[in-house]
Amino acid sequence: MPLLERINDPADLRGLSPRQLEALAEEIRGFLVQNVSETGGHLGPNLGVVELTLALHRTFDSPRDILLWDVGHQAYVHKLVTGRAAEFSGLRRRGGLSGYPSRAESAHDHIEHSHASMALSYADGMAKARHLKGDPDHHIVAVVGDGALTGGAAWEALNNIAAAPERPVVIVVNDNGRSYAPTVGGLARHLSALRTHAGYERVLDWGKHTLDSAGPAGHTVYRALHAAKKGIKDALAPQALFGDLGLKYLGPVDGHDISALEEALERAKTCPGPVIVHCVTRKGQGYRPAEEDQTDHFHGIGTIDPVTGSRLRPSGLTWSAAFGQEMVAIAAEREDVVAITAAMPGSVGLTGFATEYPARFFDVGIAEQHAVGSAAGLAMSGLHPVVALYGTFLNRAMDQVLMDLALHGLGVTIAIDRAGVTGDDGPSHNGMWDLALLQAVPGLRMAAPRDLPSLREELGEALEIPDAPTAIRFPRGSVGTAVPAVRRSDGVDVLRESSAGVLVVAVGTMARTALEAAELCSRQGLETTVVDPRWVKPLPRELLRLAALHRQVVTVEDGLRTGGVGTTLLQELSDAGIAADVHVLGVADGFPGQGTRAEVLAEAGLTARAIADAVLARAASRVTA
Repeated sequence: MPLLERINDPADLRGLSPRQLEALAEEIRGFLVQNVSETGGHLGPNLGVVELTLALHRTFDSPRDILLWDVGHQAYVHKLVTGRAAEFSGLRRRGGLSGYPSRAESAHDHIEHSHASMALSYADGMAKARHLKGDPDHHIVAVVGDGALTGGAAWEALNNIAAAPERPVVIVVNDNGRSYAPTVGGLARHLSALRTHAGYERVLDWGKHTLDSAGPAGHTVYRALHAAKKGIKDALAPQALFGDLGLKYLGPVDGHDISALEEALERAKTCPGPVIVHCVTRKGQGYRPAEEDQTDHFHGIGTIDPVTGSRLRPSGLTWSAAFGQEMVAIAAEREDVVAITAAMPGSVGLTGFATEYPARFFDVGIAEQHAVGSAAGLAMSGLHPVVALYGTFLNRAMDQVLMDLALHGLGVTIAIDRAGVTGDDGPSHNGMWDLALLQAVPGLRMAAPRDLPSLREELGEALEIPDAPTAIRFPRGSVGTAVPAVRRSDGVDVLRESSAGVLVVAVGTMARTALEAAELCSRQGLETTVVDPRWVKPLPRELLRLAALHRQVVTVEDGLRTGGVGTTLLQELSDAGIAADVHVLGVADGFPGQGTRAEVLAEAGLTARAIADAVLARAASRVTA
């Protein structure tokens, strides 16, 4: 019987011998490769934390002891040893196992969003509550990656954790030198220095045992060496950073040596105050295709051949890649254009730009607020920055968009990748808040391209605006074929034209779906005009004129209905005194569950059939009224 089949609870790990643990780690890696290659998901990060997860669950008593996984994409092994192996065939699928910790799945799970650098804040709050309630008999453990430590929120939390030596917290740093891409910045150099000098610690330990056996003279030599130890380490590897904060530091520890990990974690468990356990791991460990992939070590994959690691269903040109290609072309003509990303150059399509124009490319780490703030400084100095972020992570930089870009009227372009509904990464990865949030930013202008030609055109237009922030949004997935316009009417693209019946205003890539819905309506005898406003903030005045010419107006967007393009159009029509029957279609308030983009859109009523049914029903109600 395979060992993994016998593990239904962390307690089942504690009776295993070292040889059995080694065999179990190998089984787990094989299980992950086989299953994640079929479903897609975060393979590399989980292959890197197999031994660390086993050691954590053998040392601590979850769920009484609280294990917090920062981001959570590295929690697959945690799920396996807490009884969820049988559910992995549904990983990241509708109604299946979440790709992140999920409180609905298990009492062992606590934080279920995917935004980095926050686990330490949860740990701080839980430690405060434990202290106030007088319940010291459980441990709080936060597992954070070195990439997450490039985020400012992590250091805000560390500052507070370190200020309370009476509140123990175990902070496990999973240091693989990467987030999505290689970790950047001063902290990365610091951790690298600590890794480099792990051998120095082993030499000193060997010296202690050797010199101890040499009698009084040996003791004297060792004391002199030990007195120099802190000075040497501070000079060569500035370990004092953590010590100066008031945090005990243990490590570096080989993150693939279960015995060494358990020894360090047991020491941390007995510390009376906060402690950092620095574990050095290798992303993609044990699976050659992931180990050899220098882009991101299979951080996130689609379906692949488990033997070769090659993609089974190559996608067409993605929106990210199309954006990246256009950025390279623009940079060749404009020396003032620079690019910024937050630890995700490959994910947002900027690898080519970084290769061609390394001096004009800035990866700031997982620091979206800083990315936008730094862009403000670049714009003030005469350059035009393009900040490329996922829609879900743009939420973190809204203060800077408002106060540093809009208030100062700065020409910065924000490329919003994965805008709208994203799908299988679950509730916290959707980018559906961007249309509503950015509608509230004074002076900001936002475009929503529907295809490759409109992406090129609208990005070019955005870069010509020097005195206001601009945003250009596009979804996850393939660009697809072009959606040509019949004509352009004062900035608005008319995609399908009919008599004064129904006007459908389609935002971005919803244009294709809206055209399909219009064809369905036409078969039922209801003629429909479909337009793409191109720029959705501010809305073109031409939209008001067109709305006044039609009996019914329907807006279709893949963002929130509340505060989005539809509600903005409704408000502007009211302000202009234009009586129009407006029906707003979009995503309802809430957090849509995981599933494919198509499944989530279908649930929101944003398929061609559902849109056509809504239009026909609205038209029928007008007739009966």
